[in-house]
Amino acid sequence: MPGILILLGMLPFWEALRRRPWAQALMRGVNAAVVGVLGAALYSLVWVSAVQGPADFAIAAVGFVLLMAWRAPPLVVVLFTAAAGVAEALF
Repeated sequence: MPGILILLGMLPFWEALRRRPWAQALMRGVNAAVVGVLGAALYSLVWVSAVQGPADFAIAAVGFVLLMAWRAPPLVVVLFTAAAGVAEALF
């Protein structure tokens, strides 16, 4: 809720603000910080607990390639990796 309120409060000033070089530099810095925080969250919360062996790594790598190189829809990648994880657990 606070983020939405800040957004609504800044909306009238956004057009004038986004043209200023210091505001553009500020937004690039904020975007880089957000990418870093999301990368740290991915590593500490997902990677450490989910990838426990070579098969898990292979499933994650195939999912990454499907998303990035082949531009597969995210829902298809989620369903594929879930099915691969279940198959790995069963066999």
